[in-house]
Amino acid sequence: MLRRLHIKNVALISELELEFGPRLNILSGETGAGKSIIVDSLMLLLGAKYDKTLLRYGAELGYVEGVFEVTDSQKNKMIEMGLDEDDTLIVSRKFYDSGKNDIRVNGKTFTTSMLKTLMSAFVDIYGQNEYQSLSRPSEHLRILDYFVASKNAEIFDNIREEYSKYLHIKTQMNELGNLSEREKNIDILRYQIEEIENAHVKANEEEEIGAKRKLFSFGEKIAQSLGEAANALSEDNASSSASSKISEAVRALSDISDIKPIFSELYERLSSVAIEVDDISETIVSELDELNFDEREIDKIERRYDTILSLKRKYGSYDKMSKYLIEARERLDKLENCAEIYDKLSKQREISVRRLYDLSAELSEIRRKCATELSESIMNELSELGMENSRFEIVFNELPSPDTCENMLSPSGFDKPEFYLSPNIGQPLKPLIKIISGGEMSRFMLALKVITSRTDDIGTLIFDEIDTGISGKIGQIVAQKLAGIAYGHQVLCVTHLAQIAAMADTHFYINKEIHNGETYTDVKLLNESEMIEEISRLSGSKGISKQAIENASEMKNWSNSFKGNYRQKP
Repeated sequence: MLRRLHIKNVALISELELEFGPRLNILSGETGAGKSIIVDSLMLLLGAKYDKTLLRYGAELGYVEGVFEVTDSQKNKMIEMGLDEDDTLIVSRKFYDSGKNDIRVNGKTFTTSMLKTLMSAFVDIYGQNEYQSLSRPSEHLRILDYFVASKNAEIFDNIREEYSKYLHIKTQMNELGNLSEREKNIDILRYQIEEIENAHVKANEEEEIGAKRKLFSFGEKIAQSLGEAANALSEDNASSSASSKISEAVRALSDISDIKPIFSELYERLSSVAIEVDDISETIVSELDELNFDEREIDKIERRYDTILSLKRKYGSYDKMSKYLIEARERLDKLENCAEIYDKLSKQREISVRRLYDLSAELSEIRRKCATELSESIMNELSELGMENSRFEIVFNELPSPDTCENMLSPSGFDKPEFYLSPNIGQPLKPLIKIISGGEMSRFMLALKVITSRTDDIGTLIFDEIDTGISGKIGQIVAQKLAGIAYGHQVLCVTHLAQIAAMADTHFYINKEIHNGETYTDVKLLNESEMIEEISRLSGSKGISKQAIENASEMKNWSNSFKGNYRQKP
């Protein structure tokens, strides 16, 4: 249930906060005062698309926040959407002049699609968009299935589960492909496996080959530098080599090493240097001897490096290549033995198709029985709403045979029901959307909501323009229906009818005012006497008849009495 709504910088609204009651909340006011702005603000909390024209002129930031009380079933929906279980749901949406918007639900960031999914368990809205949705037969199926699910929800789970299995089988069969595709895939896999296996690539080989290539690329410089270093250290160059000079120094220090400790230390250190220099000299000579810059060896290294890079481009790194090789062998084995696998999958598909057919036929039978019940309920409601001569029927398409059903398989069965209506005696049944008027559509939607509200667990219902095309006695009946729905749900209703306004448990008056050259929408919570004045205004008699207020008061008293008696019913 929606407890509080905070709106800032939306159209003509600068800032306001509304506290809603638990039953029938009425919003009324002059045309253009801003009633639709409040509904539009609520729509943003339900996941509607943000339009920059909603932002108040001159403002950079707009904001809407709703605080909802949560039922046990709604807590399950919150957990399903990744939220913590809580008794309160706070939905906020900031939107900017740039077109960006930020959605938060109990502090967590949400997308519009996530918000729509979540809020469908909290709020149901009936307005012009919902009327237009009835032009789509898919919406007719959704409405009927809502009615069916209240009596038999398990059938939907069964058919969705079986359809998922069917799709998995089809995917496996498609992966195997037909004979020519399989042969083509076998050839490709064999080539790829042979290419990888024949290459005998080793772990870290790319790095090792790369190091050799680098060595060869600096071959001349390496040979020259090592040669010069060897010559400088070599004993063959006795007159000036580093080795001979150090040896001379060692001999000189040996004569005095026992005279003073420091001389002994220097002698030992220099002796170590002489040994190290000799070792370095030998290593350099060894490296020179091992140098091999043969052109054939260089070509071999380059060819190997190109092979490794080519395989890497095709299959990825060594680890990825190794993984691909394993998977390719498995796929090849599967394809080479696929005749047996394909036959097995074909039999599984036949079983799944038959199972889906049986489930779809069972669902269709349930739907048709429920359609009869729903049709009777709708006609009863329409009769009370002044359409007693109407005939309503849900028309179904012909079911396919088990042999021809596969192209019609779906997770919702075969049925494509459509609503048909004859609003007057002597007229044939025709598609609802093609013949129904605005006033008839309002009553039809209300009839649907009266029926579905008996079983749903949605806390808040919003009716926008439910009074389109109705007045007089029918307006009174619509008011009674809304009061009945409000017995088990919170109802928010935008209305122009005095009869509906008289049923209000909580009544808001929307007014448009001008301050300092700017227009603002203001909302006032009415007390009992102010409600009566507004009922008088809506009836059109305020200021005309002396009995206007008295009549409005009688209408309010009668409505209060009706609600009291209604709520006392068992």
